[in-house]
Amino acid sequence: MASFDIKKLLQSVVTHGASDLHLVSRTEPQIRLDGRLKPVNLPILTGDDIEEMCYSLITEKQKQAFEEHDELDFALLLPGIGRFRANYYRTLGDMAAAFRIIPIDIPSLDDLGAPQVYKKLVKREKGLILVTGPTGSGKSTTLAAMLNEINQTEQKHVVTVEDPVEFIHQNKKSVFSHRGVGEDTKSFAIALKYAMRQDPDIILIGEMRDKETIEAALTAAETGHLVFGTLHTSSAAGTINRIIDVFSGDEQPQIRAMLSTSLIAVIAQSLLPKLGGGRIAASEILITNHAIANLIREDKVHQIYSQMQLGQGDTGMQTQTQALQKYLSQGLISRDVALQFANKPNELKV
Repeated sequence: MASFDIKKLLQSVVTHGASDLHLVSRTEPQIRLDGRLKPVNLPILTGDDIEEMCYSLITEKQKQAFEEHDELDFALLLPGIGRFRANYYRTLGDMAAAFRIIPIDIPSLDDLGAPQVYKKLVKREKGLILVTGPTGSGKSTTLAAMLNEINQTEQKHVVTVEDPVEFIHQNKKSVFSHRGVGEDTKSFAIALKYAMRQDPDIILIGEMRDKETIEAALTAAETGHLVFGTLHTSSAAGTINRIIDVFSGDEQPQIRAMLSTSLIAVIAQSLLPKLGGGRIAASEILITNHAIANLIREDKVHQIYSQMQLGQGDTGMQTQTQALQKYLSQGLISRDVALQFANKPNELKV
């Protein structure tokens, strides 16, 4: 088995239309198809098999980094096959790996069937747009499609800071500076500090994972840049709380004030298995208006949800319940899936 070709395996993952490949010892390779794991019809792997396969894809420097930290995150381009986000780790002493497929062709917002309001959001000159959701909920793909829309319609300088760089945009009307943490810059916070001197119009922050990064993102959004970021939160109101809670009590009033003026939108999405195969994104969309800005400033985030239910009209806002309800009525998802993914299952009419 050790002679098995990892590149052929990754090629077959792409061919199957799977999203991920998992190599873990004591089991056969597994792929994730439409959100569910499936074994590939191959022999059971040992730790040595995985090590041999995985080391063939990385440099000596990356190998040393893995042996030192027992973790390695990187992006991998295999010409003619595709681009992958890879993570190497250890389990019970053996090496293991997870590969996420990153499409080389970047989807448009229309390809994704994204709500029309997204096209309006990307036309904004400054402010903060957050796309949130659990791992594997399609955040990166939604953001890539939004940046693709900008690339096709506007002449902008877009700086992305990611760990690792995922989608690579070809310069159409816009110019992209892709920066990978660990390769092109030491950290998100440092990259953002210096991004201001790179004359960006738009900044994408792969993950707003610490206080310094969140602070830098808010400052950039306030000073005339359009900033896109991601967080691992499952609802719009929960996202706002998460950002505020990163700061100490005496800093929170200032952060609430900054958020109330700079936050444009929160898109909290999850990917649901569709009836008949494939997946579909259900999005809760919060768009800041005067009422919501006041609730953020006055520390009444718990009232935002009911404001979202009211503030529909022409704003393009929607709650997750409304998105699920719509898919149910269109026969796109099952009742069980709607209940499984619902943030507020008691609101669903199923």
